[in-house]
Amino acid sequence: MHKTIILLSVMAVTPVMAADWPHWGGGLGRNMVNPSETNLPSTWDVKTGTNIAWVRPLGSLAYGNTVVAQGKILVGTNNDGLYDKAITEDKGNILCFNEADGTFLWQAVHDKLSAGRVNDWPRQGICSAVAVQGNRAWYLNNRCEAVCIDIQGFKDGKNDGLQDEQYQGPDKADILWSYDMIEELGVFPHNLATSSPLILGDLVYMVTGNGVDEGHLHIPSQSAPSFVAFNKDTGELVWEYTVHDRVLHGQWSSPSAGVVNGKTQIILPGGDGWVYALDALTGEMIWHFNCNPKDSEWELGGYGTKNNLIATPVFVDGKVYIGVGQDPEHGTGAGHLYCIDATGTGDVTATHQVWHRGNDDFGRTMSTAAVKDGILYTADLAGMFYALDAATGKAHWTHDLKSAMWGSPMWVDGKIYIGDENGKVTIFAHGKTKKIVNIVDMAEPLYATPVAANGVLYVATKSKLYALKND
Repeated sequence: MHKTIILLSVMAVTPVMAADWPHWGGGLGRNMVNPSETNLPSTWDVKTGTNIAWVRPLGSLAYGNTVVAQGKILVGTNNDGLYDKAITEDKGNILCFNEADGTFLWQAVHDKLSAGRVNDWPRQGICSAVAVQGNRAWYLNNRCEAVCIDIQGFKDGKNDGLQDEQYQGPDKADILWSYDMIEELGVFPHNLATSSPLILGDLVYMVTGNGVDEGHLHIPSQSAPSFVAFNKDTGELVWEYTVHDRVLHGQWSSPSAGVVNGKTQIILPGGDGWVYALDALTGEMIWHFNCNPKDSEWELGGYGTKNNLIATPVFVDGKVYIGVGQDPEHGTGAGHLYCIDATGTGDVTATHQVWHRGNDDFGRTMSTAAVKDGILYTADLAGMFYALDAATGKAHWTHDLKSAMWGSPMWVDGKIYIGDENGKVTIFAHGKTKKIVNIVDMAEPLYATPVAANGVLYVATKSKLYALKND
């Protein structure tokens, strides 16, 4: 493993208290809780426009979660929104809108990889959620390139950083640096690179997406890293960590962070079904935990009992919460949800499991948890929604959403918002007793997670972004 030690000013790993929502999960622990917003709507109507401040088209598929920062809204999608009528081919896009009224400002446009669906699945666009800090933003594009951009685009009249962007003009992104992980590190992304970056001090952290070949039998690049850290300003590779030949399928999750005994850990979900806690400065492994039972077995097509990690690990009060899952095309099945004590070292599978739900008690999941007031909210792919005791894993209540669930719950304003593939947003009241506040029909599937910022709730369907506010 390549290691370079640099000076790092480590930020406190606490939930964001500012009104913006600057990256996936809001805080560095990726806990899907927004503690600052109030007076958000619990009812709206996409047909009449009730409580809808504005709505803007995205592409035909929008998986990238919405980010709100510095007066701008950024979201990943594909090119089917045709914001540049001269560019009609399939691309990966980041769209930037004005927060105040939804006016389109600029877009980052990235060509598809020539290998096709094995590395860059058609029409999936960019699934990475942008991370914003100051006037810069970072993301992982569909070409498996780590990208840093100026959030003003070219509208400030300057071309900073790279001078030879393929797509330039007043409505395009100004790329400051780009790092091609296929060319430089030999990464072989399976289907798509999707990780949402995390910014901590001087570094930006990502999961590379390295995975298996089109036949799902071999890992073309076993020595390519699974996790990387770059200098956020220069794009220089600082460290990398490799799980070698243990990758099961792809690696589509994202990092989180937490402080344990004064040391910052980067919590990374591996493609082998293990969670890794690495030293934030050096990438040295602190502890790792196997999220699959010893007797579980991997089978092509999702027929086995061993699973991937697609959900983002959530760090709260020295604990890590994460569930296992698979590519949704593999269908539903038995899963596992864990609470891990993050204070150990080495292999902590047998020693630091706080609690576990599995088999008949929890299904495969892609959802990232929200933990508030000792209650953990999450969902599985089959559509079961859970309100669990965060200390024990025991259920306070459950609810069958009767739809496939790709997104995550968002706790905000004393309510939990969650969207489903049937096009419904279900709103629950926070608490140990089940209470449904409302169910809103959005008329098309939702794959992303609702977010709130500056008094507005943002809900992205597969092709539209809605800004919702009480009239």
